[in-house]
Amino acid sequence: MKPQASTFPDDFDDPLITTEGDVGAHEDDLWFLPGPLEEEPDDLPPGPRAEPSDIAVIDDWAKAEAAQAARLAKVAGRLGALDDRLLRGPDGWRHRLALIEAADLSWLAGDRVSSDRLALWISMRLSGAQDDPNALARVGWAVRRLMGGPGPMVDLAAFLDRRDPENIEDATERLEERAGGWLEVMKSAVHLHPITRACMGFHLWSLAGLGQQGDQIEAAVTAARITASDGKGANFAPLAMGGAGGLRASGLPPERLARWLDGMETACLTAMRHLDYIETWSARTEAEMSSLSGKTPPALRAVLTEWPLLSAPMAEALTGTSRAAVQRNLTWMEERGLVREVTGQGKFRMWRTAN
Repeated sequence: MKPQASTFPDDFDDPLITTEGDVGAHEDDLWFLPGPLEEEPDDLPPGPRAEPSDIAVIDDWAKAEAAQAARLAKVAGRLGALDDRLLRGPDGWRHRLALIEAADLSWLAGDRVSSDRLALWISMRLSGAQDDPNALARVGWAVRRLMGGPGPMVDLAAFLDRRDPENIEDATERLEERAGGWLEVMKSAVHLHPITRACMGFHLWSLAGLGQQGDQIEAAVTAARITASDGKGANFAPLAMGGAGGLRASGLPPERLARWLDGMETACLTAMRHLDYIETWSARTEAEMSSLSGKTPPALRAVLTEWPLLSAPMAEALTGTSRAAVQRNLTWMEERGLVREVTGQGKFRMWRTAN
């Protein structure tokens, strides 16, 4: 008996009947099955990446730095000499310069906190009815940050001691985002000299959305810390002493950097002259007070080295001695021309060193 012929057409392919050679072809048709995982190459450069516009800004500052190379080297030498001087000097010198710098910055920002009011606020948290507590708080913050602690490049929001309110609107850019954008630009400009980078950061402060009331003080203190980031003796670079001309500069980066270098050189020279003065005063006072006994004379001399202005209550609190001993020693020093009373009144009197 002959086998029946197939009723299927010759070109019919039964999908259920496959051979080994057909397996790969059928699997290619199964588009719904997941394909093999492919790892994308990780060829991104490490660290922050600046936007094209940020790169252009950094290039402008790099060109300004190249044009001011000789001037920049001179100012860097001035700052290096100040850093070495403070490294070899007592800690009170740093505190004294921080108070002077913060008081000068307050006048730049329009707060106009005098040295005596600042001294009373920092030492004893005392303020008068005419004092603006917000202004005192801003200048007090400046003194603390100029004295040391973690720098702005570590955590800018913590450095500024600012946080976003809890009820911030969704459309509002948060402080962390604004600070992060500013930090990315600053870290992308790491090839610039710290002086140039600080100047750039100061002038980009408002553009980054970091400005608020007192933003000039915050921007200047941040720049002062960045400038001295490589130092060992100086916690900050003086910017406001002697006029703060660099902080008022305007125009393109070459003009801003030129004014910045001029103002910074003046501030460094002013700080060095002040240290010369207080070192001479300390040596003379120590020699004249060597005949006095007790712990009050050396303690009072150290406090006067650290504070530009001093009141009797301040001296009592800072030295840990009695009010009578403080008054007696201040009177003795005033009679010999070592200190001078500056208020000219019977109460709330303040003294300062005198050569």
